[in-house]
Amino acid sequence: MNVDWGQVLLVVGVLVPSVILHEVSHGVVAFLYGDDTAKRAGRLTLNPVRHIDPFGTLILPALLALSGLGAFGYAKPVPVQPNQLRNPRQHSLYVSLVGPAVNVALVLVAVVAYRSFFDVERFAGSVFLDPSLAARVVFTFGFINVILAVFNLLPIPPLDGSAMIERVLPQRWWPAWLKVRQWSMGILLLLVLALPGAFSFVLGPFLDLYARLL
Repeated sequence: MNVDWGQVLLVVGVLVPSVILHEVSHGVVAFLYGDDTAKRAGRLTLNPVRHIDPFGTLILPALLALSGLGAFGYAKPVPVQPNQLRNPRQHSLYVSLVGPAVNVALVLVAVVAYRSFFDVERFAGSVFLDPSLAARVVFTFGFINVILAVFNLLPIPPLDGSAMIERVLPQRWWPAWLKVRQWSMGILLLLVLALPGAFSFVLGPFLDLYARLL
């Protein structure tokens, strides 16, 4: 198997700061609404050592990039105590959704940077991107953040989008929901590995939109 180690390093290199910014934003918003758990745990920092999960941030993305299954990864979740938020039910929603919102903002930064500094040529219905290394870094940075934003908005625990379900879930259903959540990361990883085509189907329109914005 011919391994494009340059591409692997590129994917991991842009994924790490993207997931760190995503996680830090959760802690910052929680702190603004009264929960200082992340601050006391030393997680309101951009120091990657504090956030990297060896498997989720490094090994898994590299394996997926090598296998051609796409890009997926995660950092250590920032600790949040909803009962310390001033309005736990509403503010928990804000804490969850700020992560994908940060990824969307990073996509827009990548689009503006690419359109400002690099060339995109269109010929006979095809698009040819700037082949330079700097252009590849900016393009991949935006590409990865599209995936992170859309993927994390899926209403599947433990993804951030599940907070939208939790916000409207009747109280009597919470015990069953919490039982599902404790196994959710393992179930999610199995779904990602077993059904990559399903996630590609969901992500496809958004990645096409990103390409058109460039």
